Amino acid sequence: MKRLTKATLRTALNLLFFTVIGTAILAFTFNITYELIAKSEDAAKLKLISQVIPNTLYDNDLIKDTITLSASAQLGTEQDTIAYRGRLKGQPSVVVLEAVAPDGYSGKIGLIVAINYTGVISGVRVISHKETPGLGDYIDFAKNPWISQFAGASHERYPEGDWQVKKDGGQFDYMAGATITPRAVVKAVHNVLHYFEDNRAKLFAENASETKSASTQEAGKQ
Repeated sequence: MKRLTKATLRTALNLLFFTVIGTAILAFTFNITYELIAKSEDAAKLKLISQVIPNTLYDNDLIKDTITLSASAQLGTEQDTIAYRGRLKGQPSVVVLEAVAPDGYSGKIGLIVAINYTGVISGVRVISHKETPGLGDYIDFAKNPWISQFAGASHERYPEGDWQVKKDGGQFDYMAGATITPRAVVKAVHNVLHYFEDNRAKLFAENASETKSASTQEAGKQ
């Protein structure tokens, strides 16, 4: 009985020892790689953002100048997202928003939309989709320049009725035989533009008190 107890205790101590050692190794590895991983993620984000806004539009650190946005029906999001704000000589110049087109042909289409402070779209990119290869996937900039037509679009340039594909009487091109996908993207981008116009002050607020004040002002308008 004593031998069994000693064997059990020895096994338990061995397991504890290896658990502690394993945890220490994992913690050490995490600590030395965390900064490298963070820098790599920041570089990937900047690379994507650089496709929708030229670096001449901002001189601040976009990765650090952010605001967390709650889930929004206008953005098509179901959870919090991060908006990246560009400033030039201390003045707000552009913001990059994440959005989702929920009604793509094969499901949700993830987007980023950059909008200048004046309300003009700087660029749009698809960041995720499940559209049919060779048909609906032309919304991907790597495969087709179709998405570039949103650059320069605004409500001043295109009134409400123009925010449709040309087949429906709007101003946006589409590929024959694949209209569901572009319809979803045009609708989503238009909704993002409305969101921007409704929340411009909040999006560019520099601190929590400004954000709260802007939110109160927006609520008072509703």
